[in-house]
Amino acid sequence: MVKSLQSIQAPIVDELRTFEQRFREAMRSPVPLLDRITFYIVRRKGKQVRPMFIFLTAKLCNGVTDATYTAASLVELLHTASLVHDDVVDDANERRGFFSVNALWKNKAAVLVGDFLLTRGLALALKQKQLQLLQIVSDAFEAITVGELLQLEKARRLDIDEAVYYEVIRKKTASLIASACAAGAASTTTDEVVIEKMRLFGETIGMAFQIRDDLFDFGTHDVGKPLGIDIKEKKMTLPLIYALQQAPVAERKAIIRRIKRSSEEPETIQAVVDFVRQSGGLAYAQQVMYDFRAQAFEILHTFPPSPARESLEDLVNFVVMREK
Repeated sequence: MVKSLQSIQAPIVDELRTFEQRFREAMRSPVPLLDRITFYIVRRKGKQVRPMFIFLTAKLCNGVTDATYTAASLVELLHTASLVHDDVVDDANERRGFFSVNALWKNKAAVLVGDFLLTRGLALALKQKQLQLLQIVSDAFEAITVGELLQLEKARRLDIDEAVYYEVIRKKTASLIASACAAGAASTTTDEVVIEKMRLFGETIGMAFQIRDDLFDFGTHDVGKPLGIDIKEKKMTLPLIYALQQAPVAERKAIIRRIKRSSEEPETIQAVVDFVRQSGGLAYAQQVMYDFRAQAFEILHTFPPSPARESLEDLVNFVVMREK
């Protein structure tokens, strides 16, 4: 049974409440327009999974410190900046069921707000002299950019195999959760072995997280995005990659050709979804996702039992078993 986020947060509920106050303060600006936009963003924040990983990891390793709050604010500021910029790049009018910043205030304001959040995060880390935290998070966002560009390049030719797919999602998705866990550890210990262990822990969770997201594209749950959106965007996800690998050459070429020519047509989307389902792609991807979860648990169980470890286990299960 997957526990609720409220029960998972129990060991860090006070820390999260304090973080929310600090994060709102970090977003404040004397410019009325900017303050209005950042207030809109803060009110529509998601599940706060990354701050949860940061505070639980810190508590697991040595205990939450003032640097832990800096780490959480830094990760959230840079992540929020990347989402605002992504919506501009993707020309997206919605995020999590609400109007995006660019939809309400146009692209120029959205880009400038993203830049503000980015620089505010960097300034916060520098002001607190948290250079290691800044290095960890900066490396992650460099990886995210490289992963996005790699995916963009490969989408034009649809020639992604499993090895390339894992490289893309390790950079594009897993690196952020990895940096959150590494930053949480680094905020409370100088033990590089422990910091690296938690980075790997976060990376395996990030891999499982992305595969779960891939599976949504072929299901029927209301996950905040239309069925087949990855197919429309010509993204090669793990279920599709596996299905193509198992198909006869002629069928594989026909499916790829159809995606290239008419990926946005409902008939094509349904044909690809049916092809993946019938080829065992969903079962294969689900098993890989569970394998990554098992790796995360293996790392986590090198630490002694504690309320923080138990909540991290539950958070891993929440990430893997979520339905949206």
